[in-house]
Amino acid sequence: MVDFPQSVLFCCDHNAVRSPMAEGLMKKLYGQKAYVQSAGVKNDMEIDGFSITVCREMGIELSKHRSRSFEEMRDWGDDLTQFDLIIALSPASQRMALELTRFHHLEIEYWPVLDPTGLGDGREAKLAAYRQTRDQIHSRMLVRFGPPEEEEL
Repeated sequence: MVDFPQSVLFCCDHNAVRSPMAEGLMKKLYGQKAYVQSAGVKNDMEIDGFSITVCREMGIELSKHRSRSFEEMRDWGDDLTQFDLIIALSPASQRMALELTRFHHLEIEYWPVLDPTGLGDGREAKLAAYRQTRDQIHSRMLVRFGPPEEEEL
């Protein structure tokens, strides 16, 4: 485990499944210890209902999440250089983060996390795939940032 960052940006392809899960988990586990946001390469999708369901199982509310892209972040005045750490959860988001920060010294990590969209036949199989993704993110988070002061999960 390395020093705990003051600010973290999670990113994935659409900011609808993996990165909102990671943002919600980080806020749940570590509270105000770090400023946490998420973004996607695109924002052409709303938050995924299965993501909302599997995070709610852990007491994390994602239903109010609004997807946003790197481009929207820039348009809204958010600067990627304000983050100490960018964690990419998809290859496309890793490439985009590296491209957008190529002239800045920022720490970018890639966490290869399962994309559960399109997996599973039927509701229970889909939920199982989304739980697997949520649990992968949770495990990586505990390894990277250590146990929370008071883990509620």
